[in-house]
Amino acid sequence: MSIRFWTKKETKPKQKKGFFREWGDAILFAVVAATLIRWATFEAYTIPTPSMEKSLLVGDYLFVSKLHYGPRTPITPLQVPLTHQTIWGTNIPSYSDAIQLKSYRLPGFSTVKNNDVVVFNWPADVAHPTDLRMNYIKRCIGIAGDKIQMKDMQVYINDKLVPEPERVQYAYGLLTTTPINSKFFKDNDITDIQEAFGGIGYVINTTPATAEKLKGYDFIKEVVLYKDSIGSVRADVFPFKPSMYPYNKDNFGPFIIPKEGMTVDINPQTIPLYEMAIRKYEGYDKDAVVVSDDKILINGQEIKQYTFKQNYYWMMGDNRHNSEDSRYWGFVPEDHIVGKAVLIWMSADPSESLFNKIRWSRIFKGIE
Repeated sequence: MSIRFWTKKETKPKQKKGFFREWGDAILFAVVAATLIRWATFEAYTIPTPSMEKSLLVGDYLFVSKLHYGPRTPITPLQVPLTHQTIWGTNIPSYSDAIQLKSYRLPGFSTVKNNDVVVFNWPADVAHPTDLRMNYIKRCIGIAGDKIQMKDMQVYINDKLVPEPERVQYAYGLLTTTPINSKFFKDNDITDIQEAFGGIGYVINTTPATAEKLKGYDFIKEVVLYKDSIGSVRADVFPFKPSMYPYNKDNFGPFIIPKEGMTVDINPQTIPLYEMAIRKYEGYDKDAVVVSDDKILINGQEIKQYTFKQNYYWMMGDNRHNSEDSRYWGFVPEDHIVGKAVLIWMSADPSESLFNKIRWSRIFKGIE
């Protein structure tokens, strides 16, 4: 009788990763994790222009939530991770548009609401794919299906007056008896300033309360609100048809913001309002939609009615007279929405020196 005892099989020790392999794996994991977090949860942005002052300031660093409205699946998959339009520090494109996919939005726990501060891809940027267009941040004044109107700088939604943002700004002209130094403007929290009137005055953007305060200084002879009067016409204001719609930046509407499933009649009166959305954002091939003053053809067929395929929004800056917004390029399609601005995590004043640069009172401040 033979007996065999179990013996442990000899195994070779696991070969240790080399230095470069170990670091390569760690970097790859970090890039993949950061890309997923940036796509699906939160992304950091900075404010480069004063269009949202005083609600948001130049030099504010924000966290923008993708969770609120739901993250979008990529349209342009061939892209260097953690870039937007160019490779860091260069003008070299960071993507190829050889492959363009249909985008879908994953479920979020909210929808875009009136008064939300929203980051979106600028619809007028035709040089890049939709998901890589320039990022803009504005306040959503009107949502899909709203009737919007602005009369004498006051916004009405569905015929009801909308309260202004707490720190809304307008443009004012100051006529002065003497030059004003920068400390005076800083002390009065005025940062959007231009010299005017041959050096004896200024054009500023500030809040109505500050403008009223300025009238009390004896070296300021006059404070004049710059606004467009009812009936004056600006051809650069949506829908860019002044002969039919004599609108300006402070007076426009009423008209209905398109909503998914909403059907509109197509006629000479509605074409200026809705042709851009149909032609550019509803998913048709470049030359499929042909527009004239009295008709719209889709794939050669004249349409008498049109039903919209997605929601649209009307965005405006809180710095009302120094903001390039929906007044100048129309509706923002839902597939251009990036996320909701929720938190200022850092703020640095670009006009200050090193030791005074941080705006401590704005760090970790919520956005309203």
